[in-house]
Amino acid sequence: MEKRTDKNSYTILFAIGMVLVVGILLAGIAGATKEKITENKRLEKQQNILYAMGVNDNDESSATFISTDKAPEAFTKYITKQLVIEGDKVTEDDQAYLIDVKKEQSKAKNGETRRLPLFVGEKDGKTFYVAPIRGKGLWDAIWGYVALDENMVVQGAYFDHKGETPGLGANIKQRFFMDDFIGEHLMSNGVFKGITVAKGNNDPKNVEKTDNEVDAIAGATITGDGVTAMIKSDLKLYLPYFQKINK
Repeated sequence: MEKRTDKNSYTILFAIGMVLVVGILLAGIAGATKEKITENKRLEKQQNILYAMGVNDNDESSATFISTDKAPEAFTKYITKQLVIEGDKVTEDDQAYLIDVKKEQSKAKNGETRRLPLFVGEKDGKTFYVAPIRGKGLWDAIWGYVALDENMVVQGAYFDHKGETPGLGANIKQRFFMDDFIGEHLMSNGVFKGITVAKGNNDPKNVEKTDNEVDAIAGATITGDGVTAMIKSDLKLYLPYFQKINK
């Protein structure tokens, strides 16, 4: 006599049951951790913005954020305005740092008006304008925050990636690379030039700050090209704002 458990229908029903149980468990876990994940993303964005304007715990060589428990207070202390730029309109929004840059880029591709968040900070008597940027590396997304002065001279930068090659493209988030951008000019003779991550750059110590170039990372040409592209494409969008405040 054939056992009930030997039937194909039993196997199928058992598999369906397991899928349902696992699905319910995963949904429950996701729901329980959603608030925590959202909070972590919020704190990470605050840390990124602060890092770019020099509010961090860096030592002589490593890049280190201020701790998550200090980030909200520091963000309130140093970020004096959060702006949203939509075409010719500029408004203040204390939640601008939560704007999803990826979604805004997609909106622009579909012909919609893109919202550009810009964070105005004050530190040691100096004003910083921090802008988020996003692009494509060798394997996946890359992004960053760049702090500028009123003349679009870089005052600090933070870059990150989703899946670049360790020891090569992943080094865009290392201090030796990010610090090279400090003092670099985005403008040249009144024209926006951006900054090129140049493999053939003849300034390996990055002494020349008006050549619109920084030295590339060996073995990471495509990732470097991605950094170049996102700086040129995204930061150029802020040019009208800087031209306006300099009138």
